[in-house]
Amino acid sequence: MQYDYLIIGGGMVADSAARGIRERDTTSSIGIFGADSDEPYTRPALSKKLWTDPEFGRDQVPLDTASDTGAQVHTGTRVTAIDRSNSTVTTESGESHGYGTLLLATGAEPTQIELAPSPRVVYFRTFADYRALRELTKTADHIAVVGGGYIGTEIASALSLQGVKVTLVTSDEVVGGHMFPPSLAAVFDKGFADHGVTVRRRTKVTSGAEASARVQLQLDDGSSVEADGVVFGLGVRPNTDLADAAGLTVDDGIVVDELLKTEDERVYAAGDVANYPDAILGRRRIEHVDNATEMGKAAGRNMAGAAEPYAYTPYFYSDVYDDGYQAIGSISASMSTIEDWKSVGKEGVVYYLDDQSVVRGVLMWNVWEGLDTARTILAEKKPQTEQSLRGLI
Repeated sequence: MQYDYLIIGGGMVADSAARGIRERDTTSSIGIFGADSDEPYTRPALSKKLWTDPEFGRDQVPLDTASDTGAQVHTGTRVTAIDRSNSTVTTESGESHGYGTLLLATGAEPTQIELAPSPRVVYFRTFADYRALRELTKTADHIAVVGGGYIGTEIASALSLQGVKVTLVTSDEVVGGHMFPPSLAAVFDKGFADHGVTVRRRTKVTSGAEASARVQLQLDDGSSVEADGVVFGLGVRPNTDLADAAGLTVDDGIVVDELLKTEDERVYAAGDVANYPDAILGRRRIEHVDNATEMGKAAGRNMAGAAEPYAYTPYFYSDVYDDGYQAIGSISASMSTIEDWKSVGKEGVVYYLDDQSVVRGVLMWNVWEGLDTARTILAEKKPQTEQSLRGLI
């Protein structure tokens, strides 16, 4: 096949890119090649609404990319090579497909240890992983969750709400301690204890094994955890191998300019895999859904000739038990913070500052407005004080 627009990767970026293309070009052909077994779907639901909202069903997960945009979506199709000189890609089955303009939306892969995925070992990332974990909860009394970050805490909370015994393994001294100031981390940590989650703190998994319908994990403090299954949420690494092999510049992601274009005029990259120059925060790579959808749409529009710089600074969000947050910029407990609470741990804003007292990140805890104000504060790049920040959001 020859496609006017070809997209490698079948996630939310691909869906948004196809829609962005259609905003400017309603007739040209679009091909989407994704290794995932499912057509593009809303990824955040996998660790959020599918567990917490009884009115949100699996039928609401697909994004209807093909029917809405006319794109030809090829699932379970892995692209193994890009020939830039001939403007073609080759799939694992040996088929060759041509393109006019190419988008690399290859996303990221979950970090794994030397314990193979199985029905009892889930490296959580895809819709298929969600289905496997749901199936596991039908028979498992006890599931271990490894990783105290974004995905690990959401999955641990989701499973505990299903009546499953949960053990959460985290390297933090307090759950969320790598992100939140001590006052907030203490509240966040207590939420897991209040819901019956056993937390193994200050430790990491060194190895694991399956035997007799159980999984045993060895920890670096010399102890072990045995459970009916394990879910890993250890972060991801960008899928840059294709780009690297094609001779494109790779540096913690595929390097693109403000138009989301690589050094090849006909090749773009977007989403988790793209290292781009953020208009406010500087060059970076972001792994969250807001960036995937906005950057995907921008890439699609630019592939279709828009030539519009991607000037949007994305945010990310999470929901755990009765609490939720949205954040923008750098959120790390290693930075100094200024806290502006209406009620500590219940509603407020945390500002993260560098050593020049310039705000580099804003966390809004149970506060669901203020993103534009946060962006303005970040863009000002001037020293701030507790007095200058209090009450701004």
